[in-house]
Amino acid sequence: MTNNKNNKAIWNTRIKQKSSILYQKAGSSLNIDKRLFKEDILGSKAHVEMLFRQKIISFKIKNKIIYGLDKIEKEIKNKKFIFKKEYEDIHINIEKRLHEIIGEEAGYIHTARSRNDQVITDFKLWIKSSTKNLDFEIQNLIKSIIKLAEKNVETIMPGFTHLKNAQPISFAHYLLSFVEMFNRDRFRFNNNLENLNENPLGVGALIGTSFNIDRNYTTKKLGFKKPTNNSVDTVSDRDFVLDFLFSSSVCAMHISRIAEELIIWNSDAFRLISLSDQIVTGSSIMPQKKNPDLLEFLRGKTGSSYGNLFSMLTILKGLPMSYFKDLQDDKQLVFSSYDNLIDSLKILNEVINNITPNKKNMIKLAETGFITATDLADYLVKNCSMPFRDAYQKTASIINYAEKSKKELKELTLDELKKFNPKFTSDVLSIFELKNSINSKKSFGGTSFSNIKKMIVKYKKNL
Repeated sequence: MTNNKNNKAIWNTRIKQKSSILYQKAGSSLNIDKRLFKEDILGSKAHVEMLFRQKIISFKIKNKIIYGLDKIEKEIKNKKFIFKKEYEDIHINIEKRLHEIIGEEAGYIHTARSRNDQVITDFKLWIKSSTKNLDFEIQNLIKSIIKLAEKNVETIMPGFTHLKNAQPISFAHYLLSFVEMFNRDRFRFNNNLENLNENPLGVGALIGTSFNIDRNYTTKKLGFKKPTNNSVDTVSDRDFVLDFLFSSSVCAMHISRIAEELIIWNSDAFRLISLSDQIVTGSSIMPQKKNPDLLEFLRGKTGSSYGNLFSMLTILKGLPMSYFKDLQDDKQLVFSSYDNLIDSLKILNEVINNITPNKKNMIKLAETGFITATDLADYLVKNCSMPFRDAYQKTASIINYAEKSKKELKELTLDELKKFNPKFTSDVLSIFELKNSINSKKSFGGTSFSNIKKMIVKYKKNL
């Protein structure tokens, strides 16, 4: 075995001169990738177990390496491990420390393995674990939304299009639309887990290895579904990174949209919800202010997620196949998006748990803007044998009359309505009641109270 002093770079035999300070700064990824230590040690253990099973290393060497790796893991967890920037990344830091603990036999750890397949294996394992963490937080958020919805099935508010009063809706139904968004996020993240569930370990730097390794063993040991098929593609592939960044961006976008919705509802112009003092901040100059800063924080963080996705797409677009140093940035981009997203999910969960609907204001606003106009048009179709487009025009005429008379639709008398259509009967007056309007929307996915209660049961079962 070639002698390699532990205080020098792995490649010092070939590259004689010491790296410049500038290169050491640019080339080091240690501050970023040291959070991969658990995955790196896990992958290394599986690798040496496989080397022993294939009779590539002895039982004694295997045990010494695993002993050293266990010791290193404890040191890192107990914050007693000394990270050295001159060793460039977490992988070399661990290997160097292994040399210090067990001696030259530590060099066998890199048999039939390159940092290229080692890094991708670590990274995939980290993304798998982190995706499960995100899924857990999304589920917690969904539970909080359902809990708030359960309390507000019969809370009536205006539904908006173009931020104009459109049709009456249950506050719970609005909230459950958020659940649908986050369920799609869960599906995307879980689909990513399936797509990345291929083991990169064993493809080497580029073309595989001449050692008689067993990639199926390490696949099973590390919890992957199968080994990757092509060594060149494996070291080049960052599709799983793009998938994670895209899913994170979409989830962040959903959070931002909800944050914007809540900011509007909380504004003095709408006053549909109140936020508890736990989740608002004051002003440095205006004593009366209670600002929804946390929601604005969530809205702003989405930009970072988008930026990370676009950065990775840009890095990849001009790369030939195999490994290049450009790919070093992938981990920083993923870690940044993950940290932002998991914090955002926790913050939004806290916000949802500190919202109180202003029910009187909701009803008051819902009673303006001729919000049951569509119900009137539907009534004409159902009860007066009128095509919908004709019913639409007739209803518009009635609204013009009500507006000119400075009345809401429910304030019109039967005699006034009959001037527009003699077929109107007294039952038409009931359609202007907001609760009746909502409960008439019994089509699947509609806002009727009975529908909402069924959907809440369904969502709970899915969780």
